[in-house]
This record gives sequence, C-alpha cells and structure tokens, in this order.
Amino acid sequence: MALPQSLRAFRHRNYRLYFFGQGTSQIGTWMQLIATSWLIYRLSGSAFLLGLAAFALQISFLVLAPVAGVLVDRMVKRKVLYATQGTALAQSLVMLALVASGRIEPWHLVTGNLVLGVVNAFDSPARQSFLVELVGGREDLPNAIALSSALMNGARFVGPMIGGAVIASAGVAWGFGLNSISYLAVLGALAAMRTPRRAPERGAGGWAGELLAGVRYAYGFLPTRSALLLLAAVSFFVQPYQSLMPWFAKEAFHGNSATLGMLIGAGGFGAVSGMIYLATLSTIRGLLRRLPLSAATAGLALTCFTFTHELWLALPLIYLTGMGIMLTAASTNTVLQTIVEDRLRARVAALYIMAFLGMSPLGALLAGTLSHYISPPLTLALGGLRAALAAAAYASKLPAIRREIRPLYQRLGIIPPPETG
Repeated sequence: MALPQSLRAFRHRNYRLYFFGQGTSQIGTWMQLIATSWLIYRLSGSAFLLGLAAFALQISFLVLAPVAGVLVDRMVKRKVLYATQGTALAQSLVMLALVASGRIEPWHLVTGNLVLGVVNAFDSPARQSFLVELVGGREDLPNAIALSSALMNGARFVGPMIGGAVIASAGVAWGFGLNSISYLAVLGALAAMRTPRRAPERGAGGWAGELLAGVRYAYGFLPTRSALLLLAAVSFFVQPYQSLMPWFAKEAFHGNSATLGMLIGAGGFGAVSGMIYLATLSTIRGLLRRLPLSAATAGLALTCFTFTHELWLALPLIYLTGMGIMLTAASTNTVLQTIVEDRLRARVAALYIMAFLGMSPLGALLAGTLSHYISPPLTLALGGLRAALAAAAYASKLPAIRREIRPLYQRLGIIPPPETG
C-alpha cells in the first residue's frame, strides 16, 4: 500500500526503527526534565536556579557544538549515537539513585543537566546528519526532517503531561526511573538498523579548516545567514519561557506539577501542529519567506501570555508560542539540510543547533536573573517583543533573500530553471 506524501519517509525500514526508538526515548527525557525542574523549584523556591538549570542543560550546544560537528563528520554516525545514548542512560541512573535515596540537592540536578547537555551537544548533530542515511538520499529528507521534528515535539507534548501526572501521583523518582527504561528502546533500534558502510570524509585543512568551511557555508550566504540569525533571536528571547514555567504554574495559576505539565505540553502540542503542516509540504520552496510570520507569532503570543492569569487562555497562547518557535527552527533546518553538501552536513547541523539550542541557555540565564528584578512576566513580555522586532528586520530583507536563493534552488531542481529565449 502506497503511503501518503506526508508519510513518505516511513517507506524506509531504518527510519521506522529510528522513529520508534527516538519517540520512546524522547518521552522519557521530557519526563525527567519535568521532574528535574519541579524538584529544583520545590527544593529551592528560586527562579534563578530554574534559569541556571536550563543554562547548564543547553550551554554545551553553544560551546561544544562546532567541535562536535567536525568530530561527527569524521565518524560513523551510528557509533556516535551508541555512545551518546549509552552515556545519557548512565546519567539518568545516577540521578535516579540520588532521588530514590533522598540525598538529592539542587546542585546535583544542575550538575546532572550539565552532563546531559555535553552528551546532547554530540548527539544532536549526529542525529541530524544521520537522517539522510536512514532515508537513502535527499528525496525523502525534507519529509524525514519534518516527521522527526514532529516526533521530538510530540514527545514534548506527551512527556510533560505524563510526567506531571506521574510525579503528582507516584512521586518524583518515577520521572527518572521511566526515563532510564526508555533509553533501551533507542539502543535497541540502533542495534536493529542495517545501514551501508560509509567512509567518513576528512578535509585537508585540519580541525580549524573544517570548522571554518562549515561557517563559511552557513554564514557566507545571505538567505541562510539571515535565517540562522532570526532563529538565534527567537531562541534567545522566546525559548526561556520553558525555564520559567514552574513559576507560572505555581504563582500565576496556583497549580502543581500537573499544571506545569499542561503548560509545557501545550507548547509541545503547538510545535507538533507546525511540524505536521511542514510534513504535508512537497517542497521547501517558500519556507524562508514564511520565517518572519512564524517568528512574530512566537514573540507576540508569548507577550500576550504574560498578561493572563486564566489557565484556559494561557494554554492556547503557549500553543501558538510553541508552534511559532518550531516552525522557525524546523523550516531553517529543512532548508539547510536539503541544500548542504554531504561532507559538511554535521558541521552545518551543529551551527543550526548553536543558533537554536545554543542561544537558549544564555536567554534562560538572563531571564532567570532579570526575573529577580522586574518579575518573570515582564521579563518574558520584553523578550517576546524583541523577537517580533527581529522578525520585522528579517522581513525587510526578503527581496534580497529571494533573489539570492533562486539560482541555488534552480540548480538543485527545487524550482524550474529560467526559460531561455
């Protein structure tokens, strides 16, 4: 039976295994992240420590991602993923032991996030660049990226809601325990895959030369440079809302861990909705043109969220925030991974991760600090407005962006070549 266009990546057995394994693992990861943030706030009552924990989890994307991209391009992607997923399992087991023994302290949780962040700095570019091998080439790659993004954000929708309910009913240790079990699914999927042997390419310029080649490719071209800078702005100013959600769940909406799960889950549901839309598209044409709309949606929805004290109104606003963030991120990633040369794939993926996930910890740390002085709602409102201004700046460059991307799209067959007289 022929699959619909929106599910064409599932024609490939390896991709189906990847989807199942990552889906299970990502739900577990979000359960642990919810448990971590709730436990930090319960133990300390500090919005600053919430921001610090988010900073520790994601700062490695900014510091290590460029080096990780060069390393991953030199290695077999599946072996890298074995190593990163196995290390993440060990981290989860250590955190489970500390929580179950009653010896857990806030600094343990922050340190655990830092370790997991280092692991993810290598895992993320490996996963991004592995997709092209799972689907056998570029034809189904945009659909694979969109479905993978939907998977990750579906987990961000389901995981927090399950985690919040589990923590409220059975205790916080279960968030860590179930995450540890979930890693077995992704390790089993990697073991079951049959991928062709590929000899990793090594450039002649050494580490610095290989890194510079990726930077020139991504930032030396106006369309990709503008998209990455807009994504970085959205990530810095809007993404920190997640780190401050425990404050809103408890102080603004007078709820508990289940309320926190609903708020984080609403953002994840919005992101999934955006990814389902991207999966239905048959071409990447027009994605760069839609970026300012998605970025402005994320910023303005977050600003409106900070002024409401009713949960029923807050949830749809966070839904729009999550949808806007992930449409901006996934559209940028889809364009980059479709046009990039295979030899640069992990390096360019690492630069994308820097812009998306690497800027988040800086924003989270700043948001946590500012919250001490001007309150969490005002902090997020100002961030949302700044993201909307960045979207307006990008929109002013659209004519030049379209003019420069057209010849490349024509060369790749994405749009028809110009008619000759």
